[in-house]
Amino acid sequence: QVRLVESGGGLVQAGGSLRLSCAASGLTFSWYAMGWFRQAPGKEREFVAAISWSGGSTNYADSVKGRFTISRENAKNMVYLQMNSLKPEDTAVYYCAADRTYPSRRAATEKNEYDYWGQGTQVTVSS
Repeated sequence: QVRLVESGGGLVQAGGSLRLSCAASGLTFSWYAMGWFRQAPGKEREFVAAISWSGGSTNYADSVKGRFTISRENAKNMVYLQMNSLKPEDTAVYYCAADRTYPSRRAATEKNEYDYWGQGTQVTVSS
């Protein structure tokens, strides 16, 4: 049974930082690209960042480039999202997702590419 469990969300002031973590179990983690998506109230779930199975390829939404960094530790079955210079418009529920891609180095930006999803963690940025 595949499980993705996000943590690290919370309330932070604009300009602050948070680090989200996602712990994966029940899958061969190094076969999967990992992605972060977010969903604000009344809006569609949108792509934030993705990293290939090896960590050698990453993609970011334009809205977070230069502020967010995705990384992974395959030995620990973990993926992270470091979020700096947070803005009120970053407020959303953040989800991690897994996309079986090995040996491709794809780091997909489309949510339909992803096979498994976590339950999400709330990030609230106050102005």
